[in-house]
Amino acid sequence: MSKSRRSFVVTSVATSLGLLAASVTSHSQSQNPAELPPGTPPAFGTGPGVGPDVSATTFAEAEKLVQFELSGANRAQAASSWRQNMASLYERRTGPRKVALEPGLSPATRWNPILPGLTAGPQRNQFVRSKAELAALPANDDDIAFSPVSLLSRWIEQRKLTSERLTNIYLDRIARFDPKLRCVITLTRDLALAQAKQADREIAEGKYRGPLHGIPWGGKDLLDTAGIPTTYGAEPFRNRIPGDDAAVVKRLHAAGAVLIAKLSLGALALNDIWFGGQTMNPWLLEEGSSGSSAGPGAATAAGLVAFSMGSETGGSIIGPSMRCGLTGLRPTYGRVPRTGAMTLCWSLDKLGPMTRSVEDALFVLQAISGPDAGDVASVPSKLDFDAGASVRGLRVGYFPKWMNESPATEVDRAALETVKKTGMIPVEVSIPDWPYDSLQLILFAEGAAAFEELTLSGGLEQLKIQVPDAWPNIFRQSRFLSAVDFVQADRFRRKVAQEMARVFSEVDLLLVPSLRDEMLTITNFTGHPSLTLRAGFVEVSEARSDWAPDPNHPLPKFSPPRRVPHGVTLIGRLFEEGTLGRAGIALEQAFGVAAERPPGF
Repeated sequence: MSKSRRSFVVTSVATSLGLLAASVTSHSQSQNPAELPPGTPPAFGTGPGVGPDVSATTFAEAEKLVQFELSGANRAQAASSWRQNMASLYERRTGPRKVALEPGLSPATRWNPILPGLTAGPQRNQFVRSKAELAALPANDDDIAFSPVSLLSRWIEQRKLTSERLTNIYLDRIARFDPKLRCVITLTRDLALAQAKQADREIAEGKYRGPLHGIPWGGKDLLDTAGIPTTYGAEPFRNRIPGDDAAVVKRLHAAGAVLIAKLSLGALALNDIWFGGQTMNPWLLEEGSSGSSAGPGAATAAGLVAFSMGSETGGSIIGPSMRCGLTGLRPTYGRVPRTGAMTLCWSLDKLGPMTRSVEDALFVLQAISGPDAGDVASVPSKLDFDAGASVRGLRVGYFPKWMNESPATEVDRAALETVKKTGMIPVEVSIPDWPYDSLQLILFAEGAAAFEELTLSGGLEQLKIQVPDAWPNIFRQSRFLSAVDFVQADRFRRKVAQEMARVFSEVDLLLVPSLRDEMLTITNFTGHPSLTLRAGFVEVSEARSDWAPDPNHPLPKFSPPRRVPHGVTLIGRLFEEGTLGRAGIALEQAFGVAAERPPGF
């Protein structure tokens, strides 16, 4: 760099210990381009200094945050040139030329789970539902409420049950049980009854739309609904009313489904506490239902809706499905558009169904799949599902070490034996012992970016939960994460995806303990689909929580222990949800525990 653009001087700096350290400091000069010789390129650090003064001490303290140590000379140089080299990079946020970033604006780059040179997904679209003989309509309303969509849809199609009657059954159950569960944020009674009556008219006229026609459902309250509050479960947004429906809401409306309630989520999609309180587990009312799809978990398990829509960024479908004994389907990243859904993390967020049976989840997935212009990460995909197809010969990978240590239980180990009984073949697999939690840097940085305005305005202070592991503290801390480490985490993400591609070259799907931290993290970042389903029951002697332990607020203990459902999780190849579905149906039938209801509901 020419001396006409930047001058350098060498100075000596005496330390408090009397030692001399030579340091090079750059005295950058602001220069008018018109005064420079023709053809002189721009140079870093030649603009005016902006922002607050910083010192070597500032850097010495900041080094502790990013775990990167400078020498005394380098620290002094960095401090003297920071205002010219780096401070202006924050102008978009700090001004004077501030630029607001609209909530719907996605980053310029996006995660593509399909690695270069690889193909993913089935080659055909096929959807074959089960052919089981239709059961008689129960005389008891509660038995109707807990019936799977596979039966409800047949009864409605054959006009043995009206959508209006079914909607009223669920409205009555919400009135009876929501005070215990706190799972409904907004009841959409008028819309539901209007949609139910319309469904009954259309079906009577022979205009049957498919298996979701006339079926009441609940949506996690981060899905926009035109003219109906969509609150994100968070105090600053409790009066937010969008003008348009989310893409998945439009698709479910088009399928004839009946929106009966907006369901709770932990504030800004974290855990199970929202501005109305904590959503509770129907199987164990002394504990939360887990999150952040807390309301969909509780409402579906308690028979308050026929199915629900949840979302997952780092476990928010799997967690409540485990706690509440449900089937939760987290689709491949990009299969289901997120247009009109709250953004927490552009490269991680996924929307998926939560149901009481495996086949029901596939019904919903079929209705909501496909790209939408509002979500740049959404892609075309095919769904090849046959509920009656054989699973014999499918290779099911498992990690032997994981199956013999917490959080695995006897239910998980028995599930592996059940795999063999269905004709599927267990195959031992392994992955490197890498620091997979390092990937969470991406989640924290994207989340802090998504809610930058709320953070900078002080709106986070309005949230009820302000503990160290809640979003307010994490979003504030994330302002101090290293951008260089963000890029390195992104590169590590690709390395992890390559490793998962190797694993799936050896097997067709994986069976894993549902809450195994490594696999929750890995597959959310790689974008692989998962299916969680009830596999049995375990006993717990203490209530469970998504929150870090707080000695000042111990969790309830039980003597004798309480019996609660426990599930396992299948991980599939990218866009192979059809394979997950048929394997899940085979295991669900072999387990034989899906129909049991939470006592008292």
